[in-house]
Amino acid sequence: MGVPLVTSVALAVHVGAGTVALLAGLVAVFVRKGARLHRASGTAFFVSMLVMAVLADYLAVALPGQIPNLLIGTLTIYLLVTAWTTVRSREPGTGIADKIGLAVILCLFAPFALLSFQLAAGLQPFLKSAVALEGPVRVAIYSFTLIIALAVIGDVRLVGEGGITGARRIARHLWRMCLGLTFAAGSAFTNGLPRLLPDTVHVPLWLLFLPQLFCMGLLIFWMVRVRLTGWYIGHMTPGGNAVLG
Repeated sequence: MGVPLVTSVALAVHVGAGTVALLAGLVAVFVRKGARLHRASGTAFFVSMLVMAVLADYLAVALPGQIPNLLIGTLTIYLLVTAWTTVRSREPGTGIADKIGLAVILCLFAPFALLSFQLAAGLQPFLKSAVALEGPVRVAIYSFTLIIALAVIGDVRLVGEGGITGARRIARHLWRMCLGLTFAAGSAFTNGLPRLLPDTVHVPLWLLFLPQLFCMGLLIFWMVRVRLTGWYIGHMTPGGNAVLG
């Protein structure tokens, strides 16, 4: 039985949205922060990544053995929405969206933590996957669990303190957006590209990981620049809010 037409269309749009997201994300990273081009490319990145992630969730349910991707797609949506709301809010404090974000990331942490524990302990994973949960895939699962744990800590602090300002606010926006870009690069080059190449073409695994590592390098660069220098001061309103959005 072939793949249903709606699933084929969803896959094509998923790939197209991911391509747009990669291009728009790279533009947003390198242009002047807060400028019109940054806002336009950031919006294009946000929308295209949302489309890609929502369709990834659909494909995870529609295709056999893809349920782990449902968790990753939902994590991507969470990262994008919380990054967007961080800079779109013009008033300090927390709202219902922040509390929903905390609830979502707590719900995501539970299955990832359980899966990581099962893999580390040599137990049977509770999720069925079409891809063996070994090697780089296992490292990715551990990495996702660590990322989610950090996001949980950040959201608990955000809600508990009633909001954040200054460098922490900009950093929260940037690391979540840069991580979304890293996910897009990983989906394109370590997952999608190998499936499109002919069997006669062999690309070294390390080469496929280079785009992801590059995006991670950008993330680290911006975290150091925002948290350890005074760069962010020129990108704040008098009330202490970011002007990146």
